[in-house]
Amino acid sequence: MLTCPFARISMETLISLAATGGYAGYIPIAPGTFGSLEGLFLGWFVFAPIAHRSPLIAIALFAVMFVAGCWIAGGAERIFAQHDSSRIVIDEIVAMVAAMFLLPVRWPWMVAAFGLFRLFDILKPFPASLIDRQLRGGAGVMLDDLAAAIYANLILQVARLLL
Repeated sequence: MLTCPFARISMETLISLAATGGYAGYIPIAPGTFGSLEGLFLGWFVFAPIAHRSPLIAIALFAVMFVAGCWIAGGAERIFAQHDSSRIVIDEIVAMVAAMFLLPVRWPWMVAAFGLFRLFDILKPFPASLIDRQLRGGAGVMLDDLAAAIYANLILQVARLLL
């Protein structure tokens, strides 16, 4: 009789695995930065090629990933019994993909997207700060990082137009 190797893995374990970016969220120093690095690789090697061929497909794929991230982050908050625990890095992973959207796929642009995203994620300029303080649950975890990613992407899109 065949058995599924995943049959014994609990939903809690799967949520923790996804929310922490394969347990990168447990890195004691700068887990959000490590999650952002995971997002950088995901964006560079998966989303950028898709987005440059079909932005609409990339947007649809991103929307699915964002909604899944909200559900996963909400589940992780319940598991960790803490709002926006530093162990939850799925928000950085997904937002980093947004920060890179439709940028040239060359290292200076990717490094700039990474740096600006991390800066805005840490500083949380309005409305990210309001979202972080007021919105609870998985959507709150995800949306403040998405705001930071949008800031980073907009700055780089303007820079691209000017260069």
